Amino acid sequence: MHAQGTQEDLLINITPQETRVALIAQAAVQELHIERTLERGMAGNVYLGRVVRVLPGMQSAFVDIGLERAAFLHVADLWQRMLGVERQAALPIEKLVFEGQSLLVQVIKDPIGAKGARLSTQIGLAGRLLVHLPQDDRVGVSQKIEDPALRDALRQRLTELARAHDADAGAGFIVRTNAEDVGDAELRDDIAYLRKTWSALQRRMRNVQAPALLYQELSLAQRVLRDLVTESTRLIQIDSRENFDKLQAFAAEYTPGVSDRLQLYRGERPLFELYSVDAEIERALGRRVDLKSGGYLIIDQTEAMTTIDVNTGGYVGARNFDETIFKTNLEAAQAIARQLRLRNLGGIILIDFIDMHSAQHRAAVLDELKKSLSRDRVRVTVNGFSQLGLVEMTRKRTRESLAHLLCETCPTCDGRGQIKTARTTCYDILREILREARQFNPREFRIVASNPVIDLLLEEESAHLAELSDFIGKPIALRVEAGYAPHQFDIVLL
Repeated sequence: MHAQGTQEDLLINITPQETRVALIAQAAVQELHIERTLERGMAGNVYLGRVVRVLPGMQSAFVDIGLERAAFLHVADLWQRMLGVERQAALPIEKLVFEGQSLLVQVIKDPIGAKGARLSTQIGLAGRLLVHLPQDDRVGVSQKIEDPALRDALRQRLTELARAHDADAGAGFIVRTNAEDVGDAELRDDIAYLRKTWSALQRRMRNVQAPALLYQELSLAQRVLRDLVTESTRLIQIDSRENFDKLQAFAAEYTPGVSDRLQLYRGERPLFELYSVDAEIERALGRRVDLKSGGYLIIDQTEAMTTIDVNTGGYVGARNFDETIFKTNLEAAQAIARQLRLRNLGGIILIDFIDMHSAQHRAAVLDELKKSLSRDRVRVTVNGFSQLGLVEMTRKRTRESLAHLLCETCPTCDGRGQIKTARTTCYDILREILREARQFNPREFRIVASNPVIDLLLEEESAHLAELSDFIGKPIALRVEAGYAPHQFDIVLL
């Protein structure tokens, strides 16, 4: 669901440690994609490996694919049809592979700690809409597409399209969930791209010695050319000469329609700074989004859902209060659609627009929201206003949200967004000392706490502390611990 007409620019900022992509439309950042070099992993990579050891007792083999540690291939991941054996035979691994043998393998699990990568001999090349299984001849459909009629129709369509593209090429494909409502042209493009990828992999295999990398999962910059470019894309700017050359070569081979839109950015100022992308990223990590009208949104992301609250703020731009609310809600609808894309928020989303008495106004706000969401390339369902006056909607989860990618849970508040006040902590401490005094008989109690808590105990709460010391008949000493948060404390018995 991608509305044509609005001109879009793609900015690709590449450094050795990460690649960042911003989609700009209507002079604002609409989408952000970030990939870190360290987190790319190897899953999906295809290698020509060499069997270095067969372990009959474990029904597995170790395969050298050129990494520090040999990778692990279990008999269950050994696709026996590829070796000319039907599955029913279920032969032991020592009858299927031998030491020194060259094997075409794909990484299905990254190496972790002391464990090597896990391999399979069934190759699956992922595209935007399809996964190509070149050694197979069946068409499968993602289990997440549940409607049997739709599954059959997709299977039929894809079989015909694959045959029409090349009757002799492998017809094995899996239809991914995001292909359920796309046209034939997009499916044809994906089939062509995946078959070209498989041909290039086979050509490379004929010219190398094991162990060798034959195919690497696409980088973010390459996926941009394959997945994000549409008819509306005007320009793709890249700020690295080396990567510009690589992307030109990739585009010439796999996405020729994109080549003429690639441009090397040569400006003095950093590319993202020129379009204020870094400032936009910073704002996209905050709860509050200010609207031009003076209103604002509060966005809260929880495990179960995302809630968005619309507030008027200081906006009194129209004499009529109802008109003021209506205008704020209309602007909020546009801002919300953009924020969902920018932050990549998925799952259940509840929007609490400012209450509108007019049914006409409610309908207009809903229309504006749907219109603004039509530019989203991710599937969105809007259910309209509920009985409580909330708009309920869902947005398909496609990848990590921006906040999950760039941030971690605050260790001080444990993700709650709130901590106890210094006074609450003071009272917790006084109760704790009273409880301990009933069980133990130390010479002295020592309170170890943060500066604000100790200050409070020395000043406003000093009378209560003295009272407690008299009551238990023990001295109470105080010590500041600079690293403690206001809610942390220790009671030391001396």
